[in-house]
Amino acid sequence: MAKRTPRTVTGMELIVRFHELPLLVGLVVLWMMLWREASLLSLVSGIVVSIVMMRVFYLPPVALAGRFNPWYALRYLGYFLWNLARASFEVAWLAVRPGPVPMTSIIAVRLRTKSDFILTVVGLTISLIPGSLVAEVDRFGSVLYLHVLNTPSQKWITKMRRDVATIERLLILTLGSKQEVAEVRK
Repeated sequence: MAKRTPRTVTGMELIVRFHELPLLVGLVVLWMMLWREASLLSLVSGIVVSIVMMRVFYLPPVALAGRFNPWYALRYLGYFLWNLARASFEVAWLAVRPGPVPMTSIIAVRLRTKSDFILTVVGLTISLIPGSLVAEVDRFGSVLYLHVLNTPSQKWITKMRRDVATIERLLILTLGSKQEVAEVRK
């Protein structure tokens, strides 16, 4: 068994690691946009402020499955755009129609995935579709708590849970790990 020598960390690596470069670039661009100035001073100060923020407010790296299925990505996109258009008209109608204020509900939807990334994308997708909003997330239990507009009966609540399950299924088939894909296809 060969002895492993300890890996030395260079000075630059302590400041910025390679996988953090996209975040650094994004923060520097945001800094320059906030100052509305593209100068050497705003670039250098943006780099310094970004590095300090990256160290003070450390975010753990997001684990990705490393796979992407373009067919299911197109299906997800089509499903999202269809629901976006349909829900926009439904919410617009609820806003102008005569009658009582529509019923709203807070519902809990348990997801199959344990992936933080897929949980986040499901929550973002639901929040982008008019009439629904993520009120809270239980990350460890994989539960989304949704505020849903126009839920006059249990049938509408069940439909919303089915819609969330469909979005999650399409995202798992698009981006999920092989194990999650196998579980979804059962």
